[in-house]
Amino acid sequence: MKPWLPVSIALSLAVPSLISAEEVLLDGIAAQVGSEIVLLSEVMVAAAPSEQRARAAGASEADISTIRGQALDRAIERALIRQVVRRAELDASEAEVDDAISGIAEENRISASELRESVESQGMPYSVYRERIRAEIEHSKVMSGIVASRVRVSEDDIKDLYLQELGEQPEGGQEFYLRHIMVAAGPGRSIAETCQVAAAGRARIVAGEEFMPVASEISQANPERGGALGWIHERELAGWMKPIVLSLGNAGLSDVVEMPFGCNLIELVDKRIYAPVSYEQAQAPLHGQLFNQQMEIEYTKFIEELRADTYIERKNVFAGAGADPS
Repeated sequence: MKPWLPVSIALSLAVPSLISAEEVLLDGIAAQVGSEIVLLSEVMVAAAPSEQRARAAGASEADISTIRGQALDRAIERALIRQVVRRAELDASEAEVDDAISGIAEENRISASELRESVESQGMPYSVYRERIRAEIEHSKVMSGIVASRVRVSEDDIKDLYLQELGEQPEGGQEFYLRHIMVAAGPGRSIAETCQVAAAGRARIVAGEEFMPVASEISQANPERGGALGWIHERELAGWMKPIVLSLGNAGLSDVVEMPFGCNLIELVDKRIYAPVSYEQAQAPLHGQLFNQQMEIEYTKFIEELRADTYIERKNVFAGAGADPS
């Protein structure tokens, strides 16, 4: 887990609060969390971006209340983490914050001063931005220093996942990287008409247009992925598709293929000999997969334990809503 926010995410936190004039309140306490308080203003600002999208979609006031309640839950969680940080002395130093911000700037190919200008141009004081980055670093320290120590991934767990995901993999053969355009027939469009659309698309590709933009425009098969099917083993190819793919050699574009459901184009991008993944090859990635899954589970348990052990009281408009059992 990176000890900093990507700039695209970090800057999104600077969206100004969307509180209407009649909702302006003197700042007050939204919740008490142990010895800390969560301010109403903190919750309203955090909820503002989601609230804006919800209102634009016609959300009810009950929906808006739910959004604000979720923002309060997140603020309570941050307060709980801050208290753990203090007790465990995991505070982020100024140097760590500086390094994290430098990393964000470098990752986004801008200077530190340009990053600061971007933050401030969106209405967030730079000091507030630094505190958001500090909180992310400290959260990362809690995850790696406390939560990770609770995770246990056994050899048996890894073997079980290997059998589940790769136990039935082919022993050999070929696999193909394919893209697919399918123009579906249906009410108001005959097979002949779909084939005309597919043929026109094929002509555009042959003339030099890229397959994927054409597929996104005319295909009903994976248009959001430009028709990409990815790597498919020969034994997993549909019966009608296999002879077409094999006829394309090492790469190529098929003719229009008419089927009862519509007309198709197949592009073979690449092919390779399939090499089964051994347990030794898969062990490290599968361990990482299981570790991350367990981290999520243990983090949820950790937060629940903190809530149970900490006095939490929601106040003002949040009083009585989603009260903690502590």
